[in-house]
Amino acid sequence: MGRILGIDYGEARTGIAISDPLGITAQGLETINSGGSDKVILRRIAEIVEQYEIEKFVIGNPLNMDGTESERSKLTQEFIHKLNSRFNTIPVFSVDERLTTVEAHRTMNDLNIKNRKKKDVVDTIAAVYILEQYMNSKK
Repeated sequence: MGRILGIDYGEARTGIAISDPLGITAQGLETINSGGSDKVILRRIAEIVEQYEIEKFVIGNPLNMDGTESERSKLTQEFIHKLNSRFNTIPVFSVDERLTTVEAHRTMNDLNIKNRKKKDVVDTIAAVYILEQYMNSKK
């Protein structure tokens, strides 16, 4: 059984989470510092796909609080198109990611993570929440 890759897409940093082989738990894997280059993100995702036998992608869709499409959501849709083009045999699912970053910051505060470390892990934690949200919806 393949794994699911959770993605919290961002222009500068993209959080990555991965499921266990049975699709029961989600773990933070890394934050990709892309410097604004989707090619950097796609290259690293290709390495992860190979290493972990990824069978689906789940990406957060940053809608506005009223549920309408945001500017960030449009950029995410463009990235989803690039994912589909590059990995056309791996399905891509999107989930509403409103408040995942807020939850990630709350978790970091609960864990007493220092401010300078927060930006290094916030996207990874948000990717875990995105992936968990998807997996919970399938139970």
